[in-house]
Amino acid sequence: MKYDTIIIGAGLSGLAAGIRLAYFEKRVCVLERHTTIGGLNSFYRLRDRNHDVGLHAITNYAEPGTKTGPLSKLLRQLRLRWDDFNLSPQLESTIAFPGRKLRFTNDFEFLCQQVADEFPDQIDGFRKLAAAVDAHDELDLSNRETSAREIVSSHITNPVLVDMIFCPLMFYGSPTPHDMDFSQFVIMFKSIFYEGFGRPYEGVRLIMKKLVRQFRSLGGELKLRSGVQAISSHKGRATSVTLDNGEVLEANNVLSSAGSAETMRMCSNQTTPDNNEQFQPGKISFTETIFSLDRDPQDFCHRQTIIFYNDAEKFYYENPEEQVDIRSGIICSPNNFEYDERLDEGRVRITALANPDKWMNLPEEEYIAAKEHWCGEIVEAAVKHMPDFRDYVVDTDMFTPRTIKKYTGHINGCVYGAPHKIRNGQTHLENLFLCGTDQGFLGIVGSMLSGITIANLHLLHR
Repeated sequence: MKYDTIIIGAGLSGLAAGIRLAYFEKRVCVLERHTTIGGLNSFYRLRDRNHDVGLHAITNYAEPGTKTGPLSKLLRQLRLRWDDFNLSPQLESTIAFPGRKLRFTNDFEFLCQQVADEFPDQIDGFRKLAAAVDAHDELDLSNRETSAREIVSSHITNPVLVDMIFCPLMFYGSPTPHDMDFSQFVIMFKSIFYEGFGRPYEGVRLIMKKLVRQFRSLGGELKLRSGVQAISSHKGRATSVTLDNGEVLEANNVLSSAGSAETMRMCSNQTTPDNNEQFQPGKISFTETIFSLDRDPQDFCHRQTIIFYNDAEKFYYENPEEQVDIRSGIICSPNNFEYDERLDEGRVRITALANPDKWMNLPEEEYIAAKEHWCGEIVEAAVKHMPDFRDYVVDTDMFTPRTIKKYTGHINGCVYGAPHKIRNGQTHLENLFLCGTDQGFLGIVGSMLSGITIANLHLLHR
C-alpha cells in the first residue's frame, strides 16, 4: 500500500494538514508514536481528573461569525463550524512587573488606555509600534529573520515597557533567548493583544476530537503507537518511512510535524545536514504545575484569566542556570473565561522557565524530590501576584522538560522548537516537508494554519 502523503505526528498541525489533504481525496496516513493524539497540546487523565497539557488559552479569539482573521480562515479551510470549537472569551489578563501593571482583554483599545495611564510618555510610540505591526506581512514565507527588539525599541524608549510587551509574547511563542524574530513577534502580538484569548469549556480535548473525527470522516487513516524510526530516500526524494516495529510504509510525500532537528535525525541518508545551524534544536523549555482546587478561583476573589509576572529588575527569557527560574512565570486559571456555567472544579496552572539539562538524567528519587522542591518555590513566587490558594488544593501534578521530551520527542523538551524556522517548510529532500513548531506558526490556531499552509503550498498540486 502506498500513500499520497504520510504525516509524522498527530498534533494540531499534522491533523489539520491531514484534513486538508483528505478533503481533496488524497490518500493520507497520520502516524503517532504515542497512545493518544495532541503532541504539545495533548490531554491526559490522572487520579480521575482530566488535564490539558499545552492549552492555557487559544489565542486569535474571534466572535462567532467573524468573516476575517486567522480563526475564521482556519474553520473555512477545515470545513468546521464555530460551534465545533465552542470558544468562550477571557475575563481579563495582566502583565505584572515590579511597581507596574498592564491589564488587557480581547479589546486592544483597553490595552492602549492601560499603556497611556501607566506610561503616558510612551503611548504615541506604542501606537507607532502597532502601526508597524499592521504594516508587516507576517505570513510572507520569504521574510528574513529580523530582531524584534531593535524594531520595538525604535518606537518605545522605556525599557520596562519593552520588557512588558515581550513577556507574554515570548512565554507563548519564542524559541529564542532574549529576542524574537519580528515576523514571529507580529504573529504573537496580533494573536494575544489584537485578538486575545478564548477557551473551549471542555478544554483542548474538544478540539483534538473534532479534528480526528473530521479527518477520519474524509477517509484519512490515523495510526497510534506508530512512531517513525527512519525516513528512507533515493536520489533526493523520500521514498518510505520505517516504523519503530520495523514496518515500512511507502509514500509519494512525507510531511513531518516532529520538528526540524528531530526530522533530520530520522533521515537515513548520510548527507543529511545534521550540523547545519538551521537544524539545531532549541533549548527553551518549561515546568508546569497544575493545582486542582476544592473551589472556583472566583470564590476567593481571583478573576484574572492569565497573569504574566516578572519579579526581577529586567525580564530574563533564557535557559536558567538552576533547574527552574522563579523570577518570572505564567499563572493561568482555566475557570476564568466567560462560560455559560462554571467548570466542575477549580484549577490554577503555573508555568516557569526550566533548564532541560538539569532535568533529563536525574535518578528517579532525585527527580521526584526536585519536583516537590520546585513546586513549593513556584507557588511562593506565584502567590505574590494572586490570592494564596494553597489551603484549597486537593491534587497536584507537575511536568518538566523531561516529561515534554518523553511524550513529544522534542529534543531538550523544547516547547517552541528550533530558533531558526523553516518558513517555507522545505528540506533537503524534494518531497519531505515540515509543518508545525519549526515551520514558524505557533499557538493553537497557528499550528493548525501551519499544517494547512504547507499542505496547500506543496502537496495539493502534486
